[in-house]
Formats: sequence, C-alpha cells, structure tokens
Amino acid sequence: MSTEAPVTAGLPTQAGAPRWTTELRREDDALDLLTEEWDDLVTRCRTATFFQAAVWQRSWWRQYGRPGELLVLLVRRNGRLVGAGAFRRRRGPLGGLSGLGDGLIDFTDILLDDSCADRAAAEFAAALPLTRPWHTLELREVRPEAAVQRVFEQWRGRRSRFADSLCQYLPAVPMEELLKRVPGKTAQRSRVKLRKIAEAGVEVRPTPPEEVPEAVAGLLRLHFLQWRERGVTAEHRTERFARHLVESTTGLVATGRAAVHQYWLDGELVAVNLLLLCPSFGGLYLYGAHPELRERLDIAGLLFGAALDETVGAGIPVLSLLRGQEPYKQRWRPDRLPNQRLLFGPRGPAPAAAARAGSVRARQAAVHVLRTRLPRLKEALAARRRS
Repeated sequence: MSTEAPVTAGLPTQAGAPRWTTELRREDDALDLLTEEWDDLVTRCRTATFFQAAVWQRSWWRQYGRPGELLVLLVRRNGRLVGAGAFRRRRGPLGGLSGLGDGLIDFTDILLDDSCADRAAAEFAAALPLTRPWHTLELREVRPEAAVQRVFEQWRGRRSRFADSLCQYLPAVPMEELLKRVPGKTAQRSRVKLRKIAEAGVEVRPTPPEEVPEAVAGLLRLHFLQWRERGVTAEHRTERFARHLVESTTGLVATGRAAVHQYWLDGELVAVNLLLLCPSFGGLYLYGAHPELRERLDIAGLLFGAALDETVGAGIPVLSLLRGQEPYKQRWRPDRLPNQRLLFGPRGPAPAAAARAGSVRARQAAVHVLRTRLPRLKEALAARRRS
C-alpha cells in the first residue's frame, strides 16, 4: 500500500462562504477507507448507477487493479464529500488516466452532490491532474446525462467527445402495456410464448444475499453451456471475473441495488439472471440459461418477464437493455441512446490527447467502413458464386 499523503487543494473562497477543498488519494486501499462516505454521496447523486456503488468499484479494483495505479479525486464542501471519482493510471507511452471497469462496465461516471453539482464539477475540473503535455483522461461508456458531463463542460483544456456503445431502453410498465409498442403479429406471437411459459410451471425464485455466491456459480455454469457453441466472452471464464461478480453482486443485493432471479423447472436450475437496479433504471447485466431450455421455451421472454416485474414493482421507471444490439432485444422496439467517450487533455500543447483522439477517429472510421461496405461485399460475392 502506498503511504503517500493525500494532496489537498481548492479554489479560492470568500470570507464566510462555504469552504471548498479537493484531495488526490493514491493509497491502494483508498476506496475501502471511503466506503461509507462514498455510498452516502451515491444517494445524493441522481445520475449514479449501480456501477458507481462503492461495493462494485472496490470489488473491481481488488480483482483488476495493480498496486500504485489507483487515483481517487475527492471534492469537499465544509468537510462533507460532494464530489468523487476513481481512476486508473494506464501504463505505456500514451498512458494517462482511465475510468475503472474496462470492458465490464456499461456506464462510467463520477459522483456529484445534486445540491451543489455545478460548483462541485468546477472544483473537480480544477483538481484533475492533467498538467503535462502527455497527460490524458479517457472515459468510456459515459451516459449523455452523466455527472461527469458537467466536468467536461467546465474543462478548459483540450477535450473531445465521441460516440461509444449503443444502449437501449424500455419503459418499465406491465407486459401487456409494453406489447403495445410492437406490431400486432409480433405482439400476438409474444403472448403465445408467454402463455407457454406460464403453463410450463417454471418457478422464479429471488436470491437472498447469503445465497448469491451459489447462484452466481450457477449463472456462470449455465452461461458457459449456453455459449459453448458460439464462443463465450473470454474474460467471463476467468477466476477474477467470478470473484468480482460474486463480491459485487452480494453487496448490491444486500443493499437493494441488484436482484438475482433463479429459474427452476422440474427440480432443476435451468436459468439465472442478474438484474442491476438504481432509482432511475434497472439494467439486464448477465444471464445464463441451459441450451436445452431454448428448445422448450422462449428464454428472452422468460428472463425479461421477471426482470420487468421486479423493475415495475420497485417503482423504477425504465428498464435498460444495456449495451449491445442482440436480436432478442429488438423485438421490444427499444429506444436507443448511445453512450459517449470523453477525452480530456491539458491546456496548451497536448500531443498525447491529440494522438489518442486521432486514434479513436481512425478506429471509428474503420468500423463504419466495415459495417457499411462489408455486408454489400459479402452479398456481391455470394451473388457471384450463385451465377
């Protein structure tokens, strides 16, 4: 653990005005030491998601972080925490800072107290340690309404904004009302599938915190079975991911910020679904289902129905399908909203930020070409083979 003392600073304040201070914490256990304050701030930040909860951030850092790479920026108003963000110092010639989470996180953000969000954002921006030409901060998967967008607007150095992954959302309403969004024939087929699920006798069981480790083990086992013919995400097979998922999910379930649904049929566990919850939306994060179940029932309807009921019952207005455009999501005609990728660089010369921005533009241009031209090329080659 680093023994370096926190760096404290702050913008000037007038006599009698609130006292604003900022800290840069670099201890490897900084997130553990801040848990209580951190989660208290989560309750005062309307844009906070489950990924910003202390238990998720701490769990991810324990499994994926490296000693000496953690940087936590704190903003205080009269000693009370009103702004917080955790970052990872990247290695390499274009290192810089990034958010925690890598590819496992669907929404990156910081925390700002709603009662003083603009001033807290200004203090946060002033304290970001981006002063050298090679300094950068890159944040992936940022929602358009995220708290860190306020910091981005306050930033006076180089800054760039790009589109990132597409996320999809549905209103959290009873299933019959949701089916009004889809064409008549599709809605009718869905009703038939839902009746078949109800008649099959599948039992949906909620999972208490003490049973989460066993349920997560079942989720991952079924997830591997489900994708064995098509290739499972490599990281999902690692021990560190399993440890992270168990620790974070147990803590989130214990605080009402997640629900794990187990599906039993004829005495056998056939599916497990992990639903993440925050006041503004619920999110379908990860599921596993036995491949033989697909031959009997509509898996998407089975899992989606319980998640929708949970979200509606909690009074949460929106159900997010998170990242991805899988076909099973499209049947519900979801609303689409892309995340964003934010890049911060220092004032003045910023070659590292310029190079990273150029790299992002080049990759996005290449992806666009592949998505727009490759399908037509495949069609042309197929037509040529048929002629």
